[in-house]
Amino acid sequence: MSFLAQRLSRIKPSPTIAVTQKARELKATGRDVIGLGAGEPDFDTPDNIKAAAAEAIRRGDTKYTNVDGTPELKKAIVAKFRRENGLDYKPEEITVASGGKQVIYNAMMATVDAGDEVIIPAPFWVSYPDIVLLAEGTPVAVPCPQNNQFKLRAEDLEAAITPKTKWLILNSPGNPTGAAYSHDEMKALTDVLVRHPNVWVLTDDMYEHLVYDDFRFVTPVEVEPRLKERTLTMNGVSKAYCMTGWRIGYAGGPVDLIKAIAKVQSQSTSNPSSVSQAAAVEALNGPQDFIAEHNKVFKERRDLVVDMLNKAPGLSCHRPEGAFYVYPSCAGTIGKRTPQGRVIETDDDFVTYLLEAENVAAVQGSAFGLSPFFRISYATSTDLLREACNRIQRACAALQ
Repeated sequence: MSFLAQRLSRIKPSPTIAVTQKARELKATGRDVIGLGAGEPDFDTPDNIKAAAAEAIRRGDTKYTNVDGTPELKKAIVAKFRRENGLDYKPEEITVASGGKQVIYNAMMATVDAGDEVIIPAPFWVSYPDIVLLAEGTPVAVPCPQNNQFKLRAEDLEAAITPKTKWLILNSPGNPTGAAYSHDEMKALTDVLVRHPNVWVLTDDMYEHLVYDDFRFVTPVEVEPRLKERTLTMNGVSKAYCMTGWRIGYAGGPVDLIKAIAKVQSQSTSNPSSVSQAAAVEALNGPQDFIAEHNKVFKERRDLVVDMLNKAPGLSCHRPEGAFYVYPSCAGTIGKRTPQGRVIETDDDFVTYLLEAENVAAVQGSAFGLSPFFRISYATSTDLLREACNRIQRACAALQ
């Protein structure tokens, strides 16, 4: 339609949301669909966090708050960064938004001009490049193949940096692969960044607490404090605290950047939900023991899914360090025929075949910038995951 803005033509709707929506619609028609597209824990929000929200409502904390977060929540975030990451931020160096996605959107809108480049390791979360495009920037995808454990190497980062590079977006543990950087791997990247003072770092640490096998999470400024004045350290309560629908993300960064982010937010949504902010205070300050309990279940599910997918003809699945995703290669199915005679030519074809043949909804690798792969979220019940993997094995075995 001609009245729509030109910038809208640069982006597409979120493919992960589209797959989840499609699975819901098919279920509503009576089909026995197992949806493995959603990036949210199946565990409920802990009761103490719910109780804090209810108390906030009773107290009358239902008015506007400061645009970028209440003093109470900023204080809790400052304490979290100090306690868990060894990072010292002041309240004026903290921003709070309606989810981590809004933090990233605000930061790009506040800093990126036409022609500015943003380095994004691929595979990437689907929203990074589209947010950069909306800000009139140029996303620069750097392929991180499976034989590098889906991680950005120092030499590839060095090669991608140009005089136009404004940001590096780094996500660890990552969506869609679950890959996470060790201290040494992160140090190799921060060494490159120290040599390039024009490049800012946006680190998406949303899956920080979801790591397995004694892996120790690190964030860039923790490894290299010299980067603090040009790093936005972003996190949130969505994943570890099972609060996806509460929509609270936050970040620490230099005062001038935080003020610019608040300026954008003041003319878009204003403050995040007052009730959600009260719940987030309790999430960060309250008991944390449930995280380890959830992680035990997530690790069991990861191992189940990886082992079963690696038994499916034509699939190869790397065992990730964190998050709740696996990103198996379907390269061994490319060129094969379905029982209906259709040739699998792409990962898009493969996930379409899974849905049509076995009622399993997954997300194609092309959505994340690296093919031929597909993403499975194992943040669903163990019984459903086992059944889904049985169906995937059956679908792969049926290919000629």
